[in-house]
Amino acid sequence: MSSARSVASSTPKPTFDSKEFLATLTDAPGVYRMLDADAAVLYVGKAKNLKKRVSSYFNKSGHSPRIALMLQQVSAMEVTATRSEAEALILENTLIKKLAPKYNILFRDDKSYPYIGLSGGEFPRLFYHRGPFEKKSHYFGPFPNGLAVRESIQLIQKSFLLRTCEEAVFAHRSRPCLMHQIKRCKAPCVGLVSKQDYAADVRLAEMFLRGRHSEVIEGLTAQMETAAKELRFEEAATLRDQVRALQAVLHRQYVSSTRDADVDIIAAVVERGSLCVNLAMVRGGLHLGDRAYFPQAAAEAEAAEGLAAFIGQHYVEQPAPARLILSPWPVEDLPDGVNAGPPKNEMERAWVEMAMTNARLAVQARWQAKTRSSGRLTALQEALGMPEPPRRIECFDISHTMGEGTVASCVVCVDGAMKKSDYRRFNIEGIQPGDDYAAMRQALTRRYEKVATGETVAPDLVLIDGGKGQHRVAREVFAELGLDHLASIGVAKGEGRKPGLETLFVHGPTGPRELPLQLAMDHAGFHLIQEIRDEAHRFAIVGHRARRAKARGRSKLEDVAGVGPARRKKLLAQFGGLDGVKAATIEDLCRVDGISRRLAEEIHKTLR
Repeated sequence: MSSARSVASSTPKPTFDSKEFLATLTDAPGVYRMLDADAAVLYVGKAKNLKKRVSSYFNKSGHSPRIALMLQQVSAMEVTATRSEAEALILENTLIKKLAPKYNILFRDDKSYPYIGLSGGEFPRLFYHRGPFEKKSHYFGPFPNGLAVRESIQLIQKSFLLRTCEEAVFAHRSRPCLMHQIKRCKAPCVGLVSKQDYAADVRLAEMFLRGRHSEVIEGLTAQMETAAKELRFEEAATLRDQVRALQAVLHRQYVSSTRDADVDIIAAVVERGSLCVNLAMVRGGLHLGDRAYFPQAAAEAEAAEGLAAFIGQHYVEQPAPARLILSPWPVEDLPDGVNAGPPKNEMERAWVEMAMTNARLAVQARWQAKTRSSGRLTALQEALGMPEPPRRIECFDISHTMGEGTVASCVVCVDGAMKKSDYRRFNIEGIQPGDDYAAMRQALTRRYEKVATGETVAPDLVLIDGGKGQHRVAREVFAELGLDHLASIGVAKGEGRKPGLETLFVHGPTGPRELPLQLAMDHAGFHLIQEIRDEAHRFAIVGHRARRAKARGRSKLEDVAGVGPARRKKLLAQFGGLDGVKAATIEDLCRVDGISRRLAEEIHKTLR
């Protein structure tokens, strides 16, 4: 890959000399970057032929309003020639994600599509999977969402009775679990099915997941008829139920398709000022559902531009199926190797119509959510006497069990919607167990030290899940950090801890409110406070339970200096677990290889 070169004078020109620049361009593939007068990147694009692609901007008319506006701001351009269009595509995606240019349509980077997995071993396990693949397992997918995966796993369980339990559970079962009792597993853990019979079920499940549905059903039907002829009626009835279950699901999921097909249907719409790209997946003739995508920057973008941007970014990480069906059509600048086009028949037109409908529904839902969020923020602004609606709200809560495993949560709401990527948890240390005031002080100090130093953005409003005392601690922390201007609310639980009776201790833009505030139960701003507070409570409890479980599951042997993993393993094996080690005498401990008298005394003392 060659290095970048730039054509721009030392003093930026008010208009870009495109003829001078185009005369120097190569016919090679590569990436081009458009810069404004301040050298900020306006747009990043790729080209199979740099000269032809860049020339099209300056030698043709009829550009969309968005592109025309962008070209008016171009003051310089940079190009990077590459060895192939595929290399240019990868570089383009890298630069778009790194630079986030104003005029690129940027979709959220989501690499973790869900898959169905089948583990290795004598009795493979069926499981839900996201993330990197393991060599010993087989994976089927990707699926558009988790619901499609879970529905498929339930179908496979019901039809083929494969196990879904974790390896540790499988290895230590002494009797069948509930899944066997409800006829969702053949209980290989306790030997109720032979390795050969289970392997046959696994083969059928794999065939079904690969789209060979007719083969599977025909094979099971033949087995059923054979069993009936040989008077094995119980086996025949089981096979009959399998066939019926598979046929019922296939009937529900087929979309007028009588042939196996791997297709992605991608439709883009621009409505209510929003661009939405909807991706529907058909695998083996089954419609697996769809997912709507909204780019991060798409002002004035047209539907075809959105499709091209989505395809260029999506299929860098995801394998493209045999065919893409697109609407609208035509779409320019599609990557090499992608077989794409408009719908060709009635079935494909039905698929596109479904995708377009779902895209419009997604836009409508998003617009309604924004409208609702805007109304709640405005209502909260008016109730608190704030000059502007609080765009960023942060809420804190403390969770512990009798002082054990104290965790503080910080959840964030931006423009009326929860922003989970900004959530934080704080493990509280060095305080008196059960001291919620000290825990709140520590969490707030750790969070807002970074705000005071400019490392992170400041919120417009801080919610404290607690009464007057907790809120007072928050105001003391803000004063100590020079952040006394932050508006905050202490949310105290009402009588009997009933929802809707909360009291609000408010410190607004002009200082503390003299009397506590109690909003009506149907107040839109109050609903938003409740939603954020409940989310902070949930997030804190989840973190606390995880921390408590980890602490309780930790072996006390880990606290003994000189007892590392190898010695710990020997001790647990020698005495059959931690309880056996606790019951052992010093002399018993000394008999374990590698345990001296002094170390045995230390172990005995620590465990007792």
